[in-house]
Amino acid sequence: MKYIIALCVVALAAVSNARPDTYTNKYDGIDLQEILNNRRLLVPYVKCALEQGKCSPEGKELRSHIKEALENYCGNCTEAQKSGTRLAITHLINNESEFWNQLVDKYDPTRKYVMKYESELKSIKA
Repeated sequence: MKYIIALCVVALAAVSNARPDTYTNKYDGIDLQEILNNRRLLVPYVKCALEQGKCSPEGKELRSHIKEALENYCGNCTEAQKSGTRLAITHLINNESEFWNQLVDKYDPTRKYVMKYESELKSIKA
């Protein structure tokens, strides 16, 4: 009996420490279009991602996953995050190239991952 209880405790600990399949959906309801259309809102997020300014809680969450999300083409993103990522990257590529280039320099200086985003999203209107 003690063996079964110990096994259950170990299994429960392993499950509770396992990495979830997707990032938190806590911030999926944010109006991303409003942020992208308002530089007063957009600039702090970009500065946060570049580690050049203060970060809101959602900015910190975003920054903590940028590199991994670029590398695995948002493989751990929720559907809302995948859609939001495409929207944000499209906007940055087409309307904020200076910010886009700074983010690329920081998170993918060899341009190994962003090429697929740029070729796919460059001509789409955000």
